[in-house]
Amino acid sequence: MAVTQSPEYEVDLTTLVYSGETLGRLPDGRAVFVPYALPGERARIRLVEEKRRYVHAQLLEIIEPVAERIEPRCPHFTHCGGCHYQNMGYPHQLVAKTAILTDQLERIGGLREPPVQSAVSSPVSWNYRNHIQFHLCPTGGLGFQAPRSRVVVPVRECHLPEDMLNEVWPLLDIQPLSGLERVGLRLGVEDEVLIVCEGNDPSTIDFHLDLPFSAVYKTPEGVLLLAGDSYTVMKIRERMFRVSAGSFFQVNTGTTEKMVAHLLGNLDLKPDTVLVEAYCGVGLFSAFLAPHVGHLIGIESDPGACDDFVGNLDEFDHVTLYQASTEDVLPHLDLHPDIVLVDPPRIGLGRQNLDAILSLQPDELVYISCDPATLGRDARRLTTGGYLLHQITPFDMFPQTYHIESISFWKKGK
Repeated sequence: MAVTQSPEYEVDLTTLVYSGETLGRLPDGRAVFVPYALPGERARIRLVEEKRRYVHAQLLEIIEPVAERIEPRCPHFTHCGGCHYQNMGYPHQLVAKTAILTDQLERIGGLREPPVQSAVSSPVSWNYRNHIQFHLCPTGGLGFQAPRSRVVVPVRECHLPEDMLNEVWPLLDIQPLSGLERVGLRLGVEDEVLIVCEGNDPSTIDFHLDLPFSAVYKTPEGVLLLAGDSYTVMKIRERMFRVSAGSFFQVNTGTTEKMVAHLLGNLDLKPDTVLVEAYCGVGLFSAFLAPHVGHLIGIESDPGACDDFVGNLDEFDHVTLYQASTEDVLPHLDLHPDIVLVDPPRIGLGRQNLDAILSLQPDELVYISCDPATLGRDARRLTTGGYLLHQITPFDMFPQTYHIESISFWKKGK
């Protein structure tokens, strides 16, 4: 039986979009999204997924490259799905991310000329990650999932983790055990490393550690301590934070410190300020805001992160923590906060949380976003609810990738 080959085309590419791909047009007018190409280039492509109005394509060849194209640093680039912009110089990455954030707010959020500031760079554009997570290859060893696929690509090097992590992970001898799915490493103060094995059946693991590090096995039922401690101590602006194995923490220490400074420099905090922080996690931002306000209320659903929060902010008597989902707390708060700060996951706030915030009527909303598409969606509802976008700044938490972190300040309209 003859196998039908997907059609190939030559296309001119015009615009980077929020996905790490570049937009072009097929002869029939449909939008085509091509990875690893740059605006202004002409490329030969093969269609891999067709929809009625758009298609996704595989890049076969760059026919006419642009001057901005550079040689990728990593041999796994385009094979593993971790990086998207290694073919672009770092200053161009920052310009691209600023333009993409602006486009998402205009096109999805309906905002005209949003006040987007220039992207704040990461202090380093390589070896910045204090946390890295690998998938297991079917034959053993560590790897990352291929682009738009669950296939695990084995890797022998990665240029995103901090230097200490890059010294450690190649030493791990991981066998393909039943139930073991992922292995993560987090770097703390004094080069302490926490190894987090994740899976669904800890009884199958045979674990031996000859390195002076900590290790846990994380399952849906809980965390099993294998060696050392079940947490890491992280440092931001000389302040220490306990971070349990299952707790979220920002992966780029230098950019996180810039975000903290940005919050402190732009918020009008007073001794009588009432501040609500939803999705407060281990208390990273709360710890720096609490000394400047009269009452801080944190909301977090993850039990481990709540335990960390209590320990990290134990010195403050005017801090209250609700261990519950934001959806269960915000609608029932009987107060008028001066400021609401939210740091939701990629899915954004959603209608229920937005309605609750609009009912609380804070004077100011601070929205820390890691996804400009869901931010754009939520921006439309905030604008309809009477809030005005005062300022938004992208922060490059993830150099070499398409991901965009941002902090936006919304003020209640007159």
